[in-house]
Amino acid sequence: MEQEHKRRVRYKGTHPRSFQEKYKELSPDQYRADVEAIIQRGKTPAGMHIPIMVNEILDVLQIRPGQVGYDATLGYGGHTSKMLEQLGGKGHLYATDVDPVESEKTRARLEALGYGPDILTIRRMNFADLDQVAPGVKFDFVLADLGVSSMQIDNPDRGFTFKYDGPLDLRLDPTAGVTAAERLRELDEDELAAMLSENSDEPYAGRIACAVMRSFKRGGTIETTKQLSAVVEEALSFLPADERREAVKKSCQRTFQALRIDVNSEFEVLYAFLEKLPGVLKSGGRAAVLTFHSGEDRLVKKAFKQCRREGIYSRVAEDVVRPSAQECFRNPRARSTKLRWAIRA
Repeated sequence: MEQEHKRRVRYKGTHPRSFQEKYKELSPDQYRADVEAIIQRGKTPAGMHIPIMVNEILDVLQIRPGQVGYDATLGYGGHTSKMLEQLGGKGHLYATDVDPVESEKTRARLEALGYGPDILTIRRMNFADLDQVAPGVKFDFVLADLGVSSMQIDNPDRGFTFKYDGPLDLRLDPTAGVTAAERLRELDEDELAAMLSENSDEPYAGRIACAVMRSFKRGGTIETTKQLSAVVEEALSFLPADERREAVKKSCQRTFQALRIDVNSEFEVLYAFLEKLPGVLKSGGRAAVLTFHSGEDRLVKKAFKQCRREGIYSRVAEDVVRPSAQECFRNPRARSTKLRWAIRA
């Protein structure tokens, strides 16, 4: 039976505005020239993720054909595909991701490039359980990119951004756990203020927590991204007009980040990963971790240096590695990235 033809989503004006209307960006294989032009302007196409610090990561991991590795955060598969290229068809790469939506898209994308189960195993699981990815297998190299993928941020249905209205969700796995909206209802004012301060160093944590609780007491709801950003804006209404817009933007970014970290237990997951990491590495095995938040970087730095003092790692990064100015221009989302590495003794 012939499949019914579906017309693409139409939009008003000359340029698509909503995520769903950006049909060229959402079909990069069909519109390669358009997508590349977007990237050259220093923007990330909707629904796509540009891998960060690829050359620096490959320099650290020194991947050779025949080795066995682990990509802890599959995402769009950008880093994965580059590591598979280094294997040259020999060896094996394991990869994990908790996102059921994006991981299946990535699996199909990589299979189309010729990377099937003979060389790539993808498991839907949290990288906190890295010791269960391939029991009994020791890895030559491990990569963990702790950032949220761009396709998750860009899709308003996932609730990761305050720039577009959508459900206040923020879960990396939308099938498990409580949403950010539900989590806000569970917290009291002091707990929320502490979470905003600890997870994102929010300077107006107390004022924002007070505004959230005041909204609830009035019978209001905070179920969408725009509702939460409006509450943050209300909390910062005391600021002078010429300062307010930029302050609200930054506080919204930090508030969403803090909630995302809490909803997904990101610090607890990272603790578990760093504790188990030496146990899955071969002698001489290499690990690289990309962080996008000062709290994450502190945890990685502390864990790596502690294991170095104990003789578990033979070498660790003494200084953080940052992306080049050229990469930050091409991909502005790389600006906050920090790379640290360690080598198993």
